[in-house]
Amino acid sequence: MRQEVESFLNHLSMEKGFSSNTIEAYRNDLGQLAIFIEDQATVKGYKPQWASVDRNLLIGYILDLKERGYASATVARKVAAMKSFFDFLVSEGASPSDPTENLSSPKVGKSLPKALSTREIEILLNEPAKSSSVEAVRDKAMMELMYAGGMRVSELVSMNVGDIDLDAGSVRCFGKGSKERLIPIHRRAAEAVAQYVRQARPQLLRDSGEEALFLNRRGERLTRQGFWLILKSYVKSAGIQADVTPHTFRHSFATHMLKGGADLRAVQELLGHANISSTQIYTHLSSEHVHQVYESAHPRANE
Repeated sequence: MRQEVESFLNHLSMEKGFSSNTIEAYRNDLGQLAIFIEDQATVKGYKPQWASVDRNLLIGYILDLKERGYASATVARKVAAMKSFFDFLVSEGASPSDPTENLSSPKVGKSLPKALSTREIEILLNEPAKSSSVEAVRDKAMMELMYAGGMRVSELVSMNVGDIDLDAGSVRCFGKGSKERLIPIHRRAAEAVAQYVRQARPQLLRDSGEEALFLNRRGERLTRQGFWLILKSYVKSAGIQADVTPHTFRHSFATHMLKGGADLRAVQELLGHANISSTQIYTHLSSEHVHQVYESAHPRANE
């Protein structure tokens, strides 16, 4: 059971960019839940596993927390951790259903996603060009593709050579639940990927049968962790002070698209969000931008 928890924590770190303190909080909350489930399994004589957890067992856990005097805010946090964890298990195919789906929980306000400015994005995307190495050509292509399509890092590293159609200016990726979507990419991103495929990838390739688009120095599929380390090095060398994670590209893509006038439904489709509510968090644009739009659009704003 601990292996699934560690996979989830790695997902939060690499894809969501959660801080180390938040990761530890999740580790403690889910570790406590695992102990409760293991104890119950021992008493009732069955093998503990996440796939067999049901709603009644989780309700028993919540009642146990309340009986032990945990504050309501703490219980709410632990329930939120459970919900996130089981949502991950279902998306990864490790659980047939989500036992937290109908669990009542206090509503917790979502924090706004942090996005880089268009200037910061430009600086970061130009950073690999300071080197002519095959890795730098690869890194430029990856970063351009991330920002051009707003894809998740897991989607990026999972792409195969056959998933790109540079003539059509589009890429195919597979999101949560293996849902396929076709993403258009702009010319600069297509050119960066084309340069990588023509010049850099053949030099990284070791096995002619390897289908992965982005390869590491050993000629194998680049991992999420590998991309994370690459990104951190460019953020540092570019002198960007913001806390940048792979998910920052996704946040920045969505925010900049909406600020540029893109339709919310179109952004939802590009991001691969199942529900429009997941996309609506990006509509909280800065008050400065809203005022600029108002001043330029309202007929009486400048009277």
